[in-house]
Amino acid sequence: MTQTTSQPILKTATEETILSPRFYTTDFEAIANMDISSQEAELKAAIAEMRADYNRYHFVRDEEFKQSWDEIDEKTRRVFVDFLERSCTSEFSGFILFKELSRKLKDRNPILAEVFHLMARDEARHAGFLNKAMSDFNISLDLRHLTKHRTYTFFKPEWVIYAVYLSEKIGYWRYILMYRHLEKHPEYQFYPLFKKFENWCQDENRHGDIFKALLRSQSSMWNNWKGRLWARFFLLSVFATHTLTVRERADFYESVGLDAREYDRQVIRKTNETAARAFPVTLNVEHPQFFQRLERCAERNQKLKAIAESKAPKPIKFLRKLPLVTAILADLLYLYFLKPTDAESLRTAVY
Repeated sequence: MTQTTSQPILKTATEETILSPRFYTTDFEAIANMDISSQEAELKAAIAEMRADYNRYHFVRDEEFKQSWDEIDEKTRRVFVDFLERSCTSEFSGFILFKELSRKLKDRNPILAEVFHLMARDEARHAGFLNKAMSDFNISLDLRHLTKHRTYTFFKPEWVIYAVYLSEKIGYWRYILMYRHLEKHPEYQFYPLFKKFENWCQDENRHGDIFKALLRSQSSMWNNWKGRLWARFFLLSVFATHTLTVRERADFYESVGLDAREYDRQVIRKTNETAARAFPVTLNVEHPQFFQRLERCAERNQKLKAIAESKAPKPIKFLRKLPLVTAILADLLYLYFLKPTDAESLRTAVY
């Protein structure tokens, strides 16, 4: 089959919801003044590895891409394009943040400037490759327009480090677990992008390790009670967002032969286990209430979405939403105050 040649529709905006990938800005001056001396060797090693650029020739649209995808059924096409759009937006938001950090730090902190420059290169490749995949389905994102018109959220440097570390590590586990599943079940591999995930996720892992080094270079982020509270907050935020997103897009996971519920649990368990190498505490994800309450939040979120899309008057919508929002917050607070696992003590005992 030959590839469809129709001009893709250029999309200039993406729907912004509570689960949408965010575009961040931060205090560049504070990051320029960070003392990274305790982790300088690790950061220089990461720079050397990224300079080698092992994935330089990985993101190539080979012969498998040069065909028509018209035979993919409409439901699978719709959920796959949604996955591509969300992933592309997420990768592009990382590129924008890293590029701006590199530019602002160029004359202030050369090590961090180069680290962010190389990470921006990786994220740009990912976003471009995903956007090109979208064009196979006759749609693409206008990334230049998105840069200028997207809402930017300010995050303190510490929040950026916590959030990006977890974003990269959970991204690694999302990609590698899906890749391993499709390797065992090639009948679900309906598009060649999936074959790129093994090398691709190594970029995510490497970026996560860089942010681990940044986190460990700042003792205030892990060596006091505030650091432990923030670690729990960001772990729970990322895990809750993941569960809500996976439940909302269960049709996509079904299209690649995955059980959305089990996939979500496996990704969270693996990410929580990985976070123990960087964070002072991790969450007790094996508590019998942990996944039960997260999944209950996801069910309520689906009901909130249905209410929002209904034609009921705004006051009625508010009244219908209020008990659901209250219940979600109650469950999240319960999970936040569960006794965490002391990762710092375990790490000290091992070494």
